[in-house]
Formats: sequence, C-alpha cells, structure tokens
Amino acid sequence: MNPFEKIFNYQLMSRLEDSGTFMVTGNERSWLKAMLQHPEAVQAFAPGTLAKLESLLEQDSVMETAGPLIQKAASKELQVYHPLLRQLRRSIMHRNQIKLSYMIKNGRQHEQQAGVPYKLEYSMVKKEWYLLWYHQRHRTLMSTKLQTILAIQDMPCEPERYVQLSASIEALLTKRSTSAVIQVMETYNAELSRILYAFSCFEKVVSYDDQLNRYTIKLTFPSNEAEYVLSKIRFLGKRIKVTEGDYLQRRMREASSLALARYGASPDQ
Repeated sequence: MNPFEKIFNYQLMSRLEDSGTFMVTGNERSWLKAMLQHPEAVQAFAPGTLAKLESLLEQDSVMETAGPLIQKAASKELQVYHPLLRQLRRSIMHRNQIKLSYMIKNGRQHEQQAGVPYKLEYSMVKKEWYLLWYHQRHRTLMSTKLQTILAIQDMPCEPERYVQLSASIEALLTKRSTSAVIQVMETYNAELSRILYAFSCFEKVVSYDDQLNRYTIKLTFPSNEAEYVLSKIRFLGKRIKVTEGDYLQRRMREASSLALARYGASPDQ
C-alpha cells in the first residue's frame, strides 16, 4: 500500500469514527448473528436492542462453525454473563448511587450499604465478575463478586454530589497505583504491537524519539498487580528494559542474581 492510500484510508476511518460509524466485516456479522441465537443473548441485551440487531442481520448467514463452536466440549465453569451486569452497567452510565446487600466469606450479610458503582471487572483466572464500588460510609473502594450480591437498589445522585464522590474515587485509585517506564530495545521495534499487547490491560502512554529511533512506554497500574507486570516483563525478555520503577528494577536484579548464582556465575561476570 502506497503512502497516498494510507493517508486516504486514515482520513476515511477518522471521519467514520467522528460520525459514530464503525465498519464490520461479513464474518463479524455472521459471528454476531450466531451469538444472538445463544440462550444467554436474551439476558445480555435489552429486548429492543436484541430485536434491532436481529433485524439488521436478517439477510446475513450464520457462521458455518457456529454449531461446533457452541457444542465444543469444555470443563464446567461459572456463567460468563451475569444477570446483574445490565443493571450495574446502567447505574454506572447514569451516574447513580446504589444500596447494596451482599454476603462475605464467613456467611455474614451486609444489608443496604450505600455506595457508588465505579467499574465492572472480569477475572480471567477465576472466571467471575466483580463490581468495583465506593463505600460511602467507610470511604474506601470495595471489590465485590457479583455472585455474592443479594440485592441492588438504584438511587438518583445529584450532579454536584456525584462529582465529589468521583473525586474521592480518583484520589483512592491514584494512591493505590504506581507507574513504570519501559524502553523498547531498538532491535525489536518491529515487535511493538506484540509488546503493547502484553500490557493491554493497563493504562499506558507510548512516545517515540525520532533521533534515537526509540519507543518508550509509560505504564500505570495498581500496586497490588506489580507481580503480574513482572511476569509480563520476564515473558518479553530482552525486547524491553525497565528504565524507571524502583520496585520492578530491584525485583529484576534479584531474579537475575538468583539465576546466575544457580548456574555458577556471578552478576559481575
């Protein structure tokens, strides 16, 4: 593709994005039509949304592999879609407060706890949905499994009050988060997309130095997920280098020293 085609495609995609329009392929439409036939689609979409999608895809064919994919043998796992997702998503979108009743590990129940829903998170390891919300009484962020929620009641929130609560949430998130700067080694600039994909679940800012032909990634992540970030850094190996982030640098030095000691070499060699 020549530079003029690239410029034209970029302008076209930018205009479509600005107008709220996005392009889908025939395979994507076929896949969506197959997914809409799944029993969980009735719970995942509002009736009007589901009817509109079905009417738009009426002329499309169903993906040929839909049957085998749906019937594929798998280990038993928890329900991927939870009935509370739609209600909580709307509460977050409409900036409402909630009263939450939920159960904790020892079987005790907390009733009618006032809070503000902030984010829905899905754990790929535990196969469970979590609600991240602000507990107004304790003034702290809580992470609650949707499976343990007994009841939710929406309450309208004044715009001024919501701004105050949002500021408290952002302050807590900032306090809990940390950052690190990662340099992509020049030899592996072509693998930038793979490197970014490894850190796809974290906030990041990518900068490029024309003179040095160097990409730099600034990662922002929760402090309690530093070990997960370390696992990704070890996975990428010599493709990257941690230039800022005392904890990550110290842990990488410790790991290197232990590895060299195990194989009969010293860090100075």
